[in-house]
Amino acid sequence: MSKTKIYSIAGLAAAVLAAMLISGLFVKSKSGSDADKSTYKVKRGDLTISYTESGTIKAKDQTIIRNEVEGSSSIVSIVPEGTRVKKDDLLVELNANTLSDQKIDQEISVQNTEAAFISAKENLAVVENQAKSDIDLAKLTLEFAKQDLEKYIKGDYLYSLDEADAKIALAEEELARAEQTLEDSNKLAAEKYISQTELQADTIAKKKYELDASLAKKSRDLLTEYTYKRQVAQYQSDVSQAEMAMERTERKANASVIQAQAELKAKESEYNRQQDKLKKMNDQLAKTKIHAPTDGLVIYATSVKSNRWGNTQPLDVGSQVGEKEELIYLPAGNASKAEVAIHEAYLKKTENGMPAIITVNAIPGKTYFGNITTIAPLPDGQRMWLNPDLKVYNAEISIDDNDPMLRTGMSCQAEIVIEQMKNVIYVPLQAVVRVGSEPTVYVKNGDDFEARKIQTGLDNNKMIYVVSGLKEGEIVLLNPPLKSATVDNENRKLLEQRLQNGNGAAAAAKPVEQPEKPITPPAATEANKPAGAEMPNAEEPQKKFENMSDEEKEKLRKQFENMTPEQKEQLRKQFGGGQKSSQ
Repeated sequence: MSKTKIYSIAGLAAAVLAAMLISGLFVKSKSGSDADKSTYKVKRGDLTISYTESGTIKAKDQTIIRNEVEGSSSIVSIVPEGTRVKKDDLLVELNANTLSDQKIDQEISVQNTEAAFISAKENLAVVENQAKSDIDLAKLTLEFAKQDLEKYIKGDYLYSLDEADAKIALAEEELARAEQTLEDSNKLAAEKYISQTELQADTIAKKKYELDASLAKKSRDLLTEYTYKRQVAQYQSDVSQAEMAMERTERKANASVIQAQAELKAKESEYNRQQDKLKKMNDQLAKTKIHAPTDGLVIYATSVKSNRWGNTQPLDVGSQVGEKEELIYLPAGNASKAEVAIHEAYLKKTENGMPAIITVNAIPGKTYFGNITTIAPLPDGQRMWLNPDLKVYNAEISIDDNDPMLRTGMSCQAEIVIEQMKNVIYVPLQAVVRVGSEPTVYVKNGDDFEARKIQTGLDNNKMIYVVSGLKEGEIVLLNPPLKSATVDNENRKLLEQRLQNGNGAAAAAKPVEQPEKPITPPAATEANKPAGAEMPNAEEPQKKFENMSDEEKEKLRKQFENMTPEQKEQLRKQFGGGQKSSQ
């Protein structure tokens, strides 16, 4: 297709729309025959505000049988689903071969640690005994050293001192007697009574006794000046060494005892730990056989969960099950409840105690009643993991009727009744649009429909409660023009102001400005008109429009209605003004 033809068609379309505007065919976009518009007559009556959620029937009082064996285990035998069992009946048996082998190894470990514990216990007794003996010996050595010091000062030294004094006194007496004898001998020798030899002997005896007296005095001086001090220092050193030796002995003995006690405690802890592991293995082995804690009807957990998660693989021999995994439900009695997932959109207006109407797929034609008992404080993590955009909160609904036909795992729908209103005005939810931030309906006024702001309350996804703004019997438009439902002007102004002020990270985002004039195809301007192409006038498009079929006219009319007010105004200015459309 040539550019000339493209421009001609584009210009023709613009001219047709302008002609429709000028000719007044679309002057009253909201008016026209009531037969072409769906309407609703405002009513007053009772309105039930509720919503429906799917769920699963479960027993209100039931025992959940879980796998308590650590790790992954395979099923060796399992009671058939639907079997009625008695208390202590065998429900599930898990593979215990690996645990049996581990138990034998663990028993050997227990024996080894027990022997080590006994050895450490006896070693502690030996160390404590040796420590006591070493300390006693050190104490005795210290006591002897103190006694030796005291004995020397108060005994040996005084005795030696007295002995030295006695020797001095004896020597002095001997010397005095020798001097007297020599003096007598000198007299006798002078008179020739004794010989010269006898005189010399007495002289030598005197000298000998003089030397003895001198030696006795010097010996005493040595005792007091040197021997005493040395012996006292030696004995004091012995006492000090004995004290330090005793301290070393006590410390070493205490360290040996503490080390032996620590070894004993470690061996005891290891022995107890190995015993606990053996006890745990025995407990795990016992848990490989799961018995019924109460009487009940066997229902596989996979059968119940398949309704929620799509897992259709039932439990069977050879199936792998993990720790804490739910295996079997044993309902007690006929009391039942419904577990449903409430979407976050309904959470704000849902509370505990609200009534609910339950229908069960497997029991058609029968209705059950109940009340919400619990609502989870946090969304379901598993569903949120599967779909991060889906936030649902698990809730439980207690069912009043104890019907034995209700079985765990049945699918159900619960209609949760938020409020039951009496004698109120309500309209279909589709008749209400939001203009700016105000709920608005289009009310029939003569041959036209005019916008009217109303105040609304709760809705049930079909009908919405009208608090004020409408009267019974008034006619409202079921399909109000979508262009009238604009974004909240206040919020838009705040956003534009924030962007203009450069506040925060939003300053980097530039608002997209609408062109002041609509983009006109090149064929619509004289300067860009291709050779051979003529500008369309208003009369020619008018004739073409009159020759269009009703479907083509309706299509053009809808296109015109979907234009923004600015675009309509630009068309009116571009093609000579014309009559404004009534909105």
